[in-house]
Amino acid sequence: MRTLERHRRLQANWASEPGWKGWTSTVSHTDLGRMFLVTSFFFFAVGGVLAMLIRAQLATPNSAFVGPELYSQFFTMHGTIMMFLFAIPTFEGLAIYLLPKMLGSRDLAYPRLTAYGYWCYAFGGSMLLISMVLGIAPNGGWFMYPPLTGPLYSPGINTDFWLIGITFVEISAMAAAVELTVSILRYRAPGMTLDKMPIFAWYALVTALMILTGFPPLILGSILLEVERAFGFPFFQAELGGDSLLWQHLFWLFGHPEVYIIFLPAAGVISTVLPVMCRTTLLGYGWIVAAAVALAFLSFGLWVHHMFTTGIPHMGLAFFSAASTLVAVPTGVQIFAWIGTMWKGRPDLRLPMLHILGFFATFVMGGLTGVMVAVVPFDWQAHDTAFITAHLHYVLFGGFVFPILAGLYYWLPHFTGRRRFFRLGEVAFVLIFVGFHGTFLAMHWVGLLGQRRRIWTYEASDGWTTINLISSVGGFIMAFGLAMVLIEVVMAFFVGRRSPRNPWGSGSLEWAMPTPPTNYNFASLPQIRARDAVYDDPALPARIARGEGYLATPRGDRRETLTVDAGRATPDYIVVYPGNTRLPMLMSAVTGLFFLSILLKLYWFAPVALAGVAALALRWVWALGHRDDVGPEDVGLGVSLPHAGEVGRAPGWWGSLFLLVANAVLFGSLLFGYAFLFTVAPGWPPPEWFQPSLIELVGGIAGAAVAPLGMRLAIRANRRGGSAMTGLAVAGAGVLVVLVALVALMLRVPPPTGHAYNATLFVMGGYGAAHVIIPLLMLGFLAARVSRGFVSARRRAELPIAGLWVDYMGVVAILILAVAHLPGFAS
Repeated sequence: MRTLERHRRLQANWASEPGWKGWTSTVSHTDLGRMFLVTSFFFFAVGGVLAMLIRAQLATPNSAFVGPELYSQFFTMHGTIMMFLFAIPTFEGLAIYLLPKMLGSRDLAYPRLTAYGYWCYAFGGSMLLISMVLGIAPNGGWFMYPPLTGPLYSPGINTDFWLIGITFVEISAMAAAVELTVSILRYRAPGMTLDKMPIFAWYALVTALMILTGFPPLILGSILLEVERAFGFPFFQAELGGDSLLWQHLFWLFGHPEVYIIFLPAAGVISTVLPVMCRTTLLGYGWIVAAAVALAFLSFGLWVHHMFTTGIPHMGLAFFSAASTLVAVPTGVQIFAWIGTMWKGRPDLRLPMLHILGFFATFVMGGLTGVMVAVVPFDWQAHDTAFITAHLHYVLFGGFVFPILAGLYYWLPHFTGRRRFFRLGEVAFVLIFVGFHGTFLAMHWVGLLGQRRRIWTYEASDGWTTINLISSVGGFIMAFGLAMVLIEVVMAFFVGRRSPRNPWGSGSLEWAMPTPPTNYNFASLPQIRARDAVYDDPALPARIARGEGYLATPRGDRRETLTVDAGRATPDYIVVYPGNTRLPMLMSAVTGLFFLSILLKLYWFAPVALAGVAALALRWVWALGHRDDVGPEDVGLGVSLPHAGEVGRAPGWWGSLFLLVANAVLFGSLLFGYAFLFTVAPGWPPPEWFQPSLIELVGGIAGAAVAPLGMRLAIRANRRGGSAMTGLAVAGAGVLVVLVALVALMLRVPPPTGHAYNATLFVMGGYGAAHVIIPLLMLGFLAARVSRGFVSARRRAELPIAGLWVDYMGVVAILILAVAHLPGFAS
C-alpha cells in the first residue's frame, strides 16, 4: 500500500465529525487534550481576574472596593479554580494529548472515558462559575473547614456549590487517572520497556497513581460534609460525637499530595524540555525516576504539617516535621540532575529555556521557605499569615506555571504546525517574572510583619500599606505578561510560517509524525530499541510513514492499536476502539442532573438520575464485543495477536483494577474516620451501641464468601466450553444475601442524626449496599450477554471483570459487618 493511500484510509477511519458537531462527539485524544487545555486556561484566566480583584482590594487600607462577603467569595473561588479547575486539568490535558504520541500508540486505553471525564469537568466547572455569577459562590475558603461550613454557620447554598461541584469535577480527575495509568502500562510501542519510556511518561504514571490514592479522602470528606448539611448526620459536630478535625485530616490527606500532584507533571515537562534546550540527553534518568517515586511516597506522610497549630501531640509534631524536611531530598536530587544536564550540554536561551530558568529561581526559593515552615516553632508564628500564602504561590506558580509555559512554547509547533511570528513571549516572560517576585516577595515580608491570611481590609496604622501596594502593582504587571502569552498563543494558530516537523531537534516519538498531528498519530506502530528513538534511528519517521511497523494496513473501518506486556513490552493483543459518539457527553449530563438534584434539594430525583446513569453505562458496554470467535490476526512484522475480547485480562479488567484501588482508598478513609472518632472525638462511647445479630453477621459473611466462589465456577465452566449461567446464579444468590445483611444493618442502626457513631455505621452500610448493587447489575448484564452469545470459551474477557467487582464487594462487606457487629458483642 502506498503512503498516501494509507494516510487517506487511516484518516477516514479515525477522523472526528466536521465542524462544531465534532467537538461534542469526538473521542480522539488529540481533540480532547486540546479541549482540556483550552478549558483549563479559560479557568486560569478567570482565577487570574479574581486574583487581581483581591489585590485591588488589599492595595490600600480600608478599601471600599468590595465588602467582606464578596471578598470571601473571591478568595474562595480563586483558590478553588486554580487548584481544581486549572492545575490538575492542565496536567490531564497535556498528558491526554501527548502520551499516545510519546508512547507510540494511536490513542489512550479508553477514549470514551476520556470524553466523559472532559464533559464532567466542563459541566462541574460551569456549575461553580454560575454560582459566582448569581452571587452565591462558595465563601468558606478553598479548604472548607467546618464548623464554619456546617449547617449552623453556613446555612445558604454557597457551600453546597463547592461540595457538589468539586465532587463532580473530581470524577474527571479519577477517570483521567485510570486512563493514564492503564495507557502507560499497556499501550506502548513494542520494545518500549519501562526503562525506555520517555521521562514524562514516568512522571505522568506516578502522578496518576497519586490521584487514585490522594483524591478519595477529599471525595469522602465532601460527601460526609454534604450529608451532614443535608440530613443532619453529625460527623463534624463535637457535641454529638463528631470532630471538625476529621475534616482537616481527610482534606490534607488529599491536600498535601495535591501539591506534588501539581509539581510532578511540571517536573516531567522540565525533564523533557531541558535536555533538548541544552542539546544533550537527560543526566541521571534512573535517579530522577527514583526521586519522583520517593517524592510520591513521602508526600502522603506529610499532611499533618498543615495542622501543627491544632494541638497535635509533641511526638507527632516531631515526626511530621522531620518528614516535611526529608521531602527536600528527592526534590534536590531532581534539581541537581537538571543542573548536571545543563552543565553537560550547551544551553540555548530560547523562550522555553527562559521559563525553565524562571522555574529554577522561583521554585528553589519556594522550597527553602517550605523547609522553614516545616520547623514547628516557626510555623506556630507564621501559620495563617500572608507568609504561608506567598510560600504556596512560590511552590505552585514557580513549580507549575513556569514549566507549563515552557512546555506550551516547546510543543506549540506541534499543536499548530507553525512557528511564532510576533515574538511577544520574551517580553511576556520578563513581565511575568518581575511581576511575580514583586507580588510574593512583598507578601512574604508583610506576612512576617503579622498580616493574616484571608483578611479583607486593614488599618493604615498597621504599617502594611506600602508593602501591599507594591504587591498589588506586581500582581498587575504579572497579569499583563500572562495576557501577552495568551495573545501570542492564540495568534500562533492563525499567523506564522510553517514549522519543520522537529524544530527543536528532539529525540522523542511525538516529533516523529506530521505536525499538526493526524487523527491516527502513526501510520504504523514502531518497534522501539532505544529511549530516544529518533536519535537512535533518524530515519524512523520515514519508516513509520512507509508502513514498516505494526498495523500498517487498515482493515475496513476499524480503529486499531495494540497493547504490550507491561514489563517486557512484547506485543500482547489487538484493541479495536469504538467510533465517534455523543454517549459520553449525554452520560455526563445525566450525572450532572444527579448532582443538581442534590444541590437543589430535589432528593426524590436523585435515584432517577442514578438509574439513568446506570442505563447509559449498560448501553456503553453493550456496544463492545462480538458474537463470533475471531482468533489471532496478523499485525505485521510476522506477528499474530488475539483480540482484546479473547484474553483473560482485557483493558476493562485493568481499568477496573485501578478504579477499585481508588475505591479501596475511599473505603479505607471511611474506616480511618470511624477509628479517629472512636479514639479521639468527644462524646464517645455513644449512648447506645448497635445491637449485633449473629444471624446477620454469619449470613452476610457467608454470602460474601459464596459470591466470589460462584464467579470462579462461572469462569472455569466457560473456559471448558460449558455454560457460565450456573456459576452466575450462585454468585447472584451470594450477592443478594449480602445485600439483605447490609440493608438490615442500615435499618437497625439507631437514628443517624443522634450521634456520629450511628451516622458512620449508616454511611458504611450505604457504601456496602452501593457496592452490592453494582456487582448485581454486572451479573444481570453478564447473564444477558451469555444468553445472547457474546461469551464463549474464547471470548472470555467479560467474566473476570465482574469477578474483580464481586471479590471487592465480598471483602468490603465482611469488613463492614465486622466493624458494625463486633463492638456490640464486645460490650
